[in-house]
Amino acid sequence: MKFLFLGAGAIGTYVGGSLAANGHRVCFTERPDVAAQLSQRGLVLHIGGERRLVQTARFFSSAAQAMDAFPPDLVVVALKSFDTEPAVQALVDNARPMPPILTLQNGVDNEATIASIVGSDRVVSGTVTSAVSKPAMGEIVEEKHRGLGVALGHPLVVPLVDALNDAGLSAKIFPEAGPMKWSKLLTNLTGNATSAILDMPVGALFADRRCYQVEIAVLRECLAVMRALGYRPVDLPGTPVRLLALAAERVPRVVAQPLLTRALGAGRGDKMPSFHIDLHSGRGQTEVRWLNGAVAAHGERLGVPTPVNRLLTDVLESLSAGAEDIGRFRGNPQALLDLLK
Repeated sequence: MKFLFLGAGAIGTYVGGSLAANGHRVCFTERPDVAAQLSQRGLVLHIGGERRLVQTARFFSSAAQAMDAFPPDLVVVALKSFDTEPAVQALVDNARPMPPILTLQNGVDNEATIASIVGSDRVVSGTVTSAVSKPAMGEIVEEKHRGLGVALGHPLVVPLVDALNDAGLSAKIFPEAGPMKWSKLLTNLTGNATSAILDMPVGALFADRRCYQVEIAVLRECLAVMRALGYRPVDLPGTPVRLLALAAERVPRVVAQPLLTRALGAGRGDKMPSFHIDLHSGRGQTEVRWLNGAVAAHGERLGVPTPVNRLLTDVLESLSAGAEDIGRFRGNPQALLDLLK
């Protein structure tokens, strides 16, 4: 198959590089300087203890160049959610005819954004659960192999999943996009916004009773919105989401807190969540509006109270914009809790 990846970040490099290493024709769009360097250097994948240099992928600085030189069978969006609309619109402005588009992004609203531009019949919903880091441009490390999920709804799904599995990516087909994406959202929420705001690692958050209560409230609000939508949590590749939901809603704190502290804290080690990395690197923007903010927005639409997710969204966006002093909350859970009263 022929794939065009919008973005050569960690997930794009991981999935696209794996497909290219397995003989598929793969190209990427990136900024001109990045595209030029990657064209010279290729991609480096550290997977399963092996180092693989992939030099068959091609790199372009615009969607127009890529579509003219490399008409793909499938476009894969592997960008931050705030970049979705302009990237897909640029593709539409230059693509004739428009291929189907797979989104591997976090959040639950990218599919709707893409569908509003190209039509729902061209959208394929996916999610990545393997843990991947990007130590350098064009280089990724698979830190924990779990797999991918792809939802039914397009004729290309079966051959796509076959291609992903042939590339060693452990893909699984899900009957519906909604439960799959909301279940992934549940895992993305865990320790993410709170870690960024308080400048604390996930293990320390869950070990602190006050922070633990905030985290459980975040998950319970998400689960309440899911119920209002008619969705139940589903286990994702290598990710027992139903167990997480059970711990959040049914298991007493005295039992659940030490279990979640070990499972979520020890498993992550010293690696900080994505919101923390984005905020404290001075990037100026995070995906909180598409994660916690999505829970709040859907909750407001459905009449489901989501005060904790709304507060975390507002505080983190304020911190990202420089409108709030980061030092006010650093290592100070009570400062955050005071806003919830």
